[in-house]
Amino acid sequence: MKRRDFLRQSIAGAALVTQFGASEEGILQAQSPPRPEYDLVIKGGRLIDPLQNISAVRDIACSGSKVVRIAENIPASSARDMIDATGHIVTPGLIDIHVHVYDGVAPLGIPADPNCIAKGVTTAVDAGSAGANTFPGLRKYVINVADTRIFALLNISVIGQSTLSRANPWGELLDLRYANVELAAKTVERHRDVILGMKVRLTRNIAGDHDLEALRRARAAAAAVNLPLMVHIGGSASPVPEIVKMLRPGDVITHSFRGGEGGILNDEGRVFEEVLEAVGNGVHLDIGHGAGSFSFDTAEKTLAQGLKPGTISSDVHHFNIYGPVFDLATTLSKFLQLGLTLEETIARATSHPSQVFGRLKGLGTLHEGAEADIAIFALDEGRFEFVDALGGRRTGSRKLRPVATVKGGSLYGDSSIPVERL
Repeated sequence: MKRRDFLRQSIAGAALVTQFGASEEGILQAQSPPRPEYDLVIKGGRLIDPLQNISAVRDIACSGSKVVRIAENIPASSARDMIDATGHIVTPGLIDIHVHVYDGVAPLGIPADPNCIAKGVTTAVDAGSAGANTFPGLRKYVINVADTRIFALLNISVIGQSTLSRANPWGELLDLRYANVELAAKTVERHRDVILGMKVRLTRNIAGDHDLEALRRARAAAAAVNLPLMVHIGGSASPVPEIVKMLRPGDVITHSFRGGEGGILNDEGRVFEEVLEAVGNGVHLDIGHGAGSFSFDTAEKTLAQGLKPGTISSDVHHFNIYGPVFDLATTLSKFLQLGLTLEETIARATSHPSQVFGRLKGLGTLHEGAEADIAIFALDEGRFEFVDALGGRRTGSRKLRPVATVKGGSLYGDSSIPVERL
């Protein structure tokens, strides 16, 4: 991404520009300005970096695409550009490990940049929109050209998620001939730099009554390339305990806090022992809110039993972008309402997902030398109504609102907070 001209990025053209006076000394300074020590300083924000155990007001200095200094006070005059983040929350760029951005091919697909990097998500993982036969297009037309850093999970079906829509409610695994283990493994090897694992969806209208065989094939493909498997649960022919038994340490259960049939709670509202055992053995619970896969009631019961999700993802797509999901920041805000601290919540969209998939390590933190992926949020206070995927409603008092995103040291798009060029 080319470096933006910060003079054009502030709201309503209100960028503050320091100008030299008309004195002889000022003219000399204008002719020979001092070389700035940093390219960009973000000042005055409350930095929340769970991996470094930081939750305090800190300044961040960037040179090129890297973070080079974190300190309580870095002079604005030491940088070429300055963003005033006073009164805002500053975090590592968010990592959303469940999105659908194969716009124009998968019916779920939406454009990546307006819905990811513009909302504070600098790294996103497309969760199975493409299979072996359709992945080259995802790479060519989305991954290679988006400003958002995009990785992918490969659908075990060669056709990916190209069939299921509201007008055609039949998914990609009703015919198991499309679940080609060998072709999936070959596709991963050709694109190992951007494919992080495998994906399988087990809902009955997607995988029919042969969900366990579809899962077995996805598990075999993941094992062949030594990568994790993300499993979409809910509404499957087989019970969740049987599904969970087939998972391995490092695998991911998405839609883990869903309501209705096929979730992680038994009829008494208790978490299945098999799920607890799997989590204890290293299986990750991911939220994957989506249009039908997050329930406040399930979340409250699960959290009351001491089980928290490992990662919070949005599953943002065409059928929920205007509600109830909207974006990852809104999903995170729902967990503030559920009682997680701000630090716990941010961790589940930064440091935690960076540990799930190997190629994400090094992201999700702002230590010196890290990639300068930075999200800035307002933490609005008031009364906010949040809606889950089943229509359940809760009222919260805090809501995260994205206001600026920096990726690789460069400001993306328009900023709604002051930007000064020195």
